Amino acid sequence: MALPSQLSALNKPLVLGLAALALVRPVFSITGWSDDLGRPATPLLLTAAITVAWVLIAGLGRVRDPVLTCVAAGLVYAVATIVLSAVLSPILDGELRGPLAQPLSIVPLLVVNALWGLAAGALAFALRRARGRDRRDRDRSY
Repeated sequence: MALPSQLSALNKPLVLGLAALALVRPVFSITGWSDDLGRPATPLLLTAAITVAWVLIAGLGRVRDPVLTCVAAGLVYAVATIVLSAVLSPILDGELRGPLAQPLSIVPLLVVNALWGLAAGALAFALRRARGRDRRDRDRSY
């Protein structure tokens, strides 16, 4: 199957939901909870928890392509953080901060989050294989 048809076959609400789940990280940062609970442990623990959630959702659910789904979720998350930063930083800090204020950081941000999705998707695929569900679910996936 060609990549454009694979992309069109993705469960878009699931991709958006996984990306929205990951927005817990910037919310913790914006509200100061990451500082209150302790850095760098809190962001690392949140990243680990989000990754586990992505792996379980994509690996145990009937997701057609867990790897591509998680990569797409990582990219959507990256774009959402760029937009969130652009909207909230002038309100909270009085000036634009984040990726749009430093455009050279946009590509690395996208790459890192795509790699995060790739790692989570590979783990989800491995979980699916370990459970022997890959072949059975392929025809019934969404």
